[in-house]
Amino acid sequence: MDLVLRVLDELPDGLAADAHRLLAGLVAHGAALGWVEPPSSEEVGRLLAEVVAGVRAGDASLRVAFLDDRLVGLGYWTRYARPTHRPHADLEKVAVDPAAQGRGVGRALVAALVDDARAAGVEVLTLDARGDNANALHLYRSVGFTEYGRLPDFVAVGELRYDKVFCMVDLRRS
Repeated sequence: MDLVLRVLDELPDGLAADAHRLLAGLVAHGAALGWVEPPSSEEVGRLLAEVVAGVRAGDASLRVAFLDDRLVGLGYWTRYARPTHRPHADLEKVAVDPAAQGRGVGRALVAALVDDARAAGVEVLTLDARGDNANALHLYRSVGFTEYGRLPDFVAVGELRYDKVFCMVDLRRS
């Protein structure tokens, strides 16, 4: 199987439905993607439309990963909107189908998004992750992100509490 990464500035037919299946399935199984309950197809469609509008304005990047024409991953960053923060962006989501994990999909997505941010003039790319998401934190560290802060027990999922971990990569130095 060959991994194919694509940068998107429009939504091809069927991509929103495929992205919904990926994201909703991951969240249903406890993935830390910013939702407690799986998002609706309408919510995913709106989210992708907003990111694509940001891509067209030069304020975002959206990458998708396919194995044998099947969507197995997606990720995006968006630029901070405030004028004093415009050189900075937030890596907001990276999601990989469990069946494709361990094949370098997440690493390829993150590396491509970092490259896109650098090319767009982003100086600092930030992200936050749930503290129990050890695989994601390891991945981010392996591509150059460093932890710059942590809010203990900040994320509440029912009765469970998790740290919110803040990471960044300074693209001015690389």
